[in-house]
Amino acid sequence: MHSSQSDSGLFNKDLIEPGAMAVLKSIAGLLANQKVQAYLVGGFVRDSLLGRDTADIDIAVNADVLQIAPWIAQSLHGKFVLLDAVNKIGRIILDDWTVDIASFSSSIEDDMARRDFTIDAMAVDLKQLTAEGQAAGALIDPFGGRLDLDLGIIRIVTGTVFKDDPVRLLRAVRLASELGFSIEKYSEAEIIKAAPLIASVPGERVREELLRLLDSSRGGQIFKRMDELGMLTSLIPELLLLKGVTQPQEHHWDVFSHSVNTVSAVDFILRQGVWEHQDVSILSFVPWSPETAQYFDQPVSGGSTRRSLLKLAALLHDIAKPQNKTFDDDGRMRFLGHPEVGAEIVGGILERLRFSTKEIKLVTLMVKYHMRPTQMSQHIMPSGRAIYRYFRDTGDAGIDTLYLSLADHLATRGPGLIKTEWEYHTQLVAQVMKEHFHQEKVAGPVKLVDGNDLMNIFGMKPGARIGGLLEEIREAQAAGEITTREEALDYIRSSLTDA
Repeated sequence: MHSSQSDSGLFNKDLIEPGAMAVLKSIAGLLANQKVQAYLVGGFVRDSLLGRDTADIDIAVNADVLQIAPWIAQSLHGKFVLLDAVNKIGRIILDDWTVDIASFSSSIEDDMARRDFTIDAMAVDLKQLTAEGQAAGALIDPFGGRLDLDLGIIRIVTGTVFKDDPVRLLRAVRLASELGFSIEKYSEAEIIKAAPLIASVPGERVREELLRLLDSSRGGQIFKRMDELGMLTSLIPELLLLKGVTQPQEHHWDVFSHSVNTVSAVDFILRQGVWEHQDVSILSFVPWSPETAQYFDQPVSGGSTRRSLLKLAALLHDIAKPQNKTFDDDGRMRFLGHPEVGAEIVGGILERLRFSTKEIKLVTLMVKYHMRPTQMSQHIMPSGRAIYRYFRDTGDAGIDTLYLSLADHLATRGPGLIKTEWEYHTQLVAQVMKEHFHQEKVAGPVKLVDGNDLMNIFGMKPGARIGGLLEEIREAQAAGEITTREEALDYIRSSLTDA
């Protein structure tokens, strides 16, 4: 870390990359003409001092952001987005940079006093920093944030930070994980005390912070830490029922710990995190390619990706096990129907947290069908028809669900993983994906017959029977059983005769 900065109380220009400095000089010039005081603040100052790359710039001004920020955006050929009308916070989106601008009223020191953590309560005068011939600007650091950066500590600025804005509870855990910092003892005690307040935060804000948590490569560890602080079950009370719910002997953990560990398993399988319960060599069996990595990096909706939503599904996939736990006459433990019931519960949770319809559909499909991959066949590779039906039912979530099933397997066995079973499961996933891509090439673009053929050639009337027959044709075509129009017509003729 840049300890020399702490000693001198200065913030050197060379901490800022040239592209960001060019943006800052432009903004400083515009604001100077309006006689507006402006400061570089918050996360940008923190990350620059830590030598971390960031595309997000934070600026505080003693002016009305709702008036000045749209003008700056227009002057820089950017786009203005209003983030908070009440607290006067706006965002300027440029090609390579996002600039958040907030208003302060009395002094920058008072503004720092209202911030969450000491490492985010530092500022630098923008005019001074960008002045020609100036090598550095004075670091305004009223709460010792620079020292806490050196010590690797998350420390609250005042005792009211979580009451003022409970979403900061989530930020504390995320920052500690992202930076590899520890939470200072008094601050940790305040988090535990304030944890129930997270339930009062509007769903939109929770969703945004939750997605940032899910972007981390330490998702499982973050959820464990949130649970230790009493935050996770305040955020998603439905998870409380999972604690202490035992499972059959092949499961290493109870339902709650299994769910949290499934998130860690996803991180591992997607080449993001570590899995401390097995040798890393087991990863070599998992189908992977640059295309797979790109697939999981695909954006879904407003900040989410397939990767982050897969981790969310991993956390919630067994949410309905407690209420579906039964015992057979021979004493065998069962959780019949938990995927279907779980999908309904998860839909409700995600609606409450203001996830989009598209996100909810993807996650609920994964939860509903998370056991389907291993149910397609027993000890032999599934047929082409079984694979076709799997993707017909799982739709856009088919590939994602395959990887969820692998993570579920790892988090079921834990340290007791049986390598031969794991190898078979990974081979099954590879075969299902290979056959699916083949079927898409064979059956996707080529329609052998349509509804008009069934009405004109066979005299059928419009109705569900036509749709059912066309689906049968698509399935047989995907499975390679028919390849020509004549064969399709013969298939229909035979089906109608049998009926």
